[in-house]
Amino acid sequence: MPDTPTAPLLLGTRPGSFPHSVLAERHPAIIRQVREAFPYEPAQHRALDALLANCTAGTIEPLPADAHDRDDWDAWGLPAHTGRSWFDVPWLWSESWFYRRLLEAVGYFGPGPWQGIDPFRPFKRAELDAPETDEELAALDDLAGRPAEERARALLHGSLWGNRADLGFRLSAEGARETQAVPGLVADDSDRLWSLLDSARPGTLCLVADNAGRELVPDLLLIAHLLAEGRVERAVLHVKPSPYYVSDATTADVVDALRRLTGAGGAAAGYGRTLWSALSDGRLALRAHPFSCAPLPYAQMPADLRAEFAAATLTLVKGDLNYRRLVGDRLWDPTTPFTDVTAYFPGPVAALRTLKSEVITGLDARTVAALDAAEGGRWRTAGTHALIQVGQVGSGPRDSGPIHAMV
Repeated sequence: MPDTPTAPLLLGTRPGSFPHSVLAERHPAIIRQVREAFPYEPAQHRALDALLANCTAGTIEPLPADAHDRDDWDAWGLPAHTGRSWFDVPWLWSESWFYRRLLEAVGYFGPGPWQGIDPFRPFKRAELDAPETDEELAALDDLAGRPAEERARALLHGSLWGNRADLGFRLSAEGARETQAVPGLVADDSDRLWSLLDSARPGTLCLVADNAGRELVPDLLLIAHLLAEGRVERAVLHVKPSPYYVSDATTADVVDALRRLTGAGGAAAGYGRTLWSALSDGRLALRAHPFSCAPLPYAQMPADLRAEFAAATLTLVKGDLNYRRLVGDRLWDPTTPFTDVTAYFPGPVAALRTLKSEVITGLDARTVAALDAAEGGRWRTAGTHALIQVGQVGSGPRDSGPIHAMV
């Protein structure tokens, strides 16, 4: 890490702060929603009640000796946090711990009949099956006849805005970049992003996915376009090994999204077939690395993950949580250079992120002043602003070997 002034870690200790509201209000609401979404049995209801009491007024407890992931959590800091309030440890750590304990409470880790049942699946499916998804997929038919560069820009912004992907499709209108058809883009390094993909022979794109449902679909569409146009030779889609943060994408969510595409007809089905074929022949691979659910920043990634990112032409990091992990979950001065806080990353990296938390870097002072004057601090967390940022471009090695799925 370069000589960048240290910013304070985000904690949930201050009432009224965004992290405090997540721990004190959002997590209890998630417990209520999960218990109502399934006909869970009495033991699971008791476990959920115990989790509700523990996460709001209790302290962090150790895992049982026979827990399948105890060694991982011990390495990730559990012994140091045991006995402390959930509000007094780093916010990123506390949030991740909540989802680990929630899966345990509903029997996800088993053994038993509820083993492997995603407690968030009803919410993911409802969004994927919504009429709005049909409208967004139908827009692909209009996009199909546009020049490749316009389609690329539209699909990039579709991936950026997630379930506001219709805004991305409007980017294909003539002159859209000059007239800023996507409002709220507070930083835009898209030209640098494209130059990385176009600077040499096609290589490998690593895309670290964020949410499932209508936000995963645009990510898959972007991958399909890049493969079909030859801008990347291969793609590796990093998903979560277990359900996480309610809507984060798992392998099952990728399959659901592909079935949604292939069953939609029109251009959407063509994208779906491209992706299905790419998975079958190895041009697209899935990764579900345990570190994807770790409560730590990517600066602490293990050696095997570092080697994979180092070999990629570009790693594209999607979404708010992954951004927090990329730059460090700290209350940075928003003018802190993004290139400085990501200088540790082993290869070229870009972030596509809608702002939904207080962590932000890489903005110019005039932009920050204008946002603060217009909206106070709300612009950081409301999801109405977004950014495309590219880190320093190094000369990391290119990969040449085959991709093997690890799911």
